[in-house]
Amino acid sequence: MTDIDDEAGPDVPEGEARCGIAALVGRPNVGKSTLLNALLGQKVSIVSPRPQTTRTRIHGVLTRPGMQIIFADLPGIHSKQPKAINRYMNRMALASLADSDVNLFLIEALRWTDEDERVLEELRAAKRPILLLINKVDRAHPKDRLLPFIAELSQKAEFAEVVPLSALKRDNIERLPATIAKYLPESPLLYPPGQLTDASDRFMAAEIIREKLTRRLQEEVPYGLVVEVEGMGEAEDEPGKLVIQAVIWVERTGQKAIVIGKGGELLKEIGTAARLDLKRHFGKPVHLELWVKVREGWSDDENVLRKFGFET
Repeated sequence: MTDIDDEAGPDVPEGEARCGIAALVGRPNVGKSTLLNALLGQKVSIVSPRPQTTRTRIHGVLTRPGMQIIFADLPGIHSKQPKAINRYMNRMALASLADSDVNLFLIEALRWTDEDERVLEELRAAKRPILLLINKVDRAHPKDRLLPFIAELSQKAEFAEVVPLSALKRDNIERLPATIAKYLPESPLLYPPGQLTDASDRFMAAEIIREKLTRRLQEEVPYGLVVEVEGMGEAEDEPGKLVIQAVIWVERTGQKAIVIGKGGELLKEIGTAARLDLKRHFGKPVHLELWVKVREGWSDDENVLRKFGFET
């Protein structure tokens, strides 16, 4: 078990840096996106209580003296793949394991599932160093079960490090980057020091809108919707204001009625929440226009998925 110490960073020659890719991997809903945002100190990956909120690979870039870590926040690896979008998420997540320099295996304290076991099998096959990150230790009860749980897990694989932490409370994560950097190669920086993500502005706008939808809507609806930003640019009549025009695509007419809500009130509420978050993200006033349209079966149609930016 690793308690992160106070060392300043990885030991590298002057003028060099440790730089590479660290993939955040685990079953759905273990806190990968929450951990990424906590490490970067800014939201680059949307978060909701629902599993499979992350649908595509998102890179978050952390640059500190002597290191640059490119975190790959991946969709949760899951056993059930009923639709094309589920198969896409699994393919992309699994392919990323072999492309990384180190894999960060995030699990939940005092909980080990069949899906965790499957993820570990894939990690072994990728033949990359594995750091076992045990999340949500602040919720672990009784606490005296934690050390035996860690000892038992340590027998399952040759983990390079085992780190208990709480992404939500930000416990034991401040020195985590220095631990990760030990497993990265010496390399020139891949991104400018101030860059936090490689995601485009349109992608981030669509994700922020989808986050508000996911948090507000009924259980089944978030899995049947996708957001497409059709227009984005400065307002002609109001310099400095950003105009974003986006379509919320759903799979069934009944879902459209749910998203809009009685008298359009729910869509208005979601739009207000999204606009405020977009304003914070882009640092300027935002005018947001939203439409809801139906595209039946989009999540199981690979041609439509490609149109929406999924690399199937």
